[in-house]
Amino acid sequence: MNNDMIHFYDLHPPMADFKQEVLDGLQTQPKVLSPKFFYDKKGSVLFDQITELPEYYPTRTELDILQTHCDEMAALLGDDCLLVELGSGSSQKIRTLLQTVKPAAYMPMDISKQHLLDAAQTLSQDYPDLEIHATCADYSSDFDLPYSPEHLSRAAFFPGSSIGNFEPQHAKALLKRVAKSLDSEGKLLVGVDLKKEAGVLNAAYNDKQGVTAAFNLNLLDRINRELEANFDLEYFSHHAFYNETQGRIEMHLVSQAQQKVSVGKQGFQFSEGETIHTESSYKYSISQFHQLAQEAGFEAIQSWTDEQDLFSVHCLQVK
Repeated sequence: MNNDMIHFYDLHPPMADFKQEVLDGLQTQPKVLSPKFFYDKKGSVLFDQITELPEYYPTRTELDILQTHCDEMAALLGDDCLLVELGSGSSQKIRTLLQTVKPAAYMPMDISKQHLLDAAQTLSQDYPDLEIHATCADYSSDFDLPYSPEHLSRAAFFPGSSIGNFEPQHAKALLKRVAKSLDSEGKLLVGVDLKKEAGVLNAAYNDKQGVTAAFNLNLLDRINRELEANFDLEYFSHHAFYNETQGRIEMHLVSQAQQKVSVGKQGFQFSEGETIHTESSYKYSISQFHQLAQEAGFEAIQSWTDEQDLFSVHCLQVK
């Protein structure tokens, strides 16, 4: 890269891993695809559009919390650290923290390579003195920080309630990995969506403009393009609902007819009404999340919410 302040590390898993995960997921019952595969270039752009929809409260609510309490958060995280952001996306929220946190270096980590590079370039133009170590990686599995000098303390930022996309036992495992990557007493700032009335949740994932539906269906389009598949998007529809028993939003793609789909040389039968489960988004109470964090090796230092208790941000410290 031509900017001396930007360093890039490509730890992205190979295409063979993507293909195998898709094949494995379509062979299970019920069928499932990982939400981490939503974020090709088009999917990343669609998600940025989702965050601006009137029904989708999490992004603007989390930003309000960050803006209101960034001084307190900065005091807890400390200056001159290596600040790692998991699932950095457009690096929008880090800008709020950078008003008060003064890291020695910033490491955005994201699975979408081009989106990551574009965001790093834009951020570097606005913060020319910020050393950026952009890392294309799948943080949902084991990861090592490619840049981690011993003289820098480490802190992590995990916004967007992405922790909710993991089954609780997998969320705990991820938090354990994050704790391991931080110093003893290292801090993690994490956004968590709160439990609330089902109507608010259902509206947030079924927007009137159909952007979330396009985002969900783009996963099949990506598989068509990259894995020589032949999903007919006209025969699949978006379906999202709040599963109160599980405490999670579920997103599915519903087959509109009995059909056969091929991915490469492998065929898959779909019955009418059969679904592919593409995402879960767990919602927590503050006490539930603190219990999860405790079991993963963190202690809760401080929490912040908005006035309507829609969303929360937590500062955790490695025990």
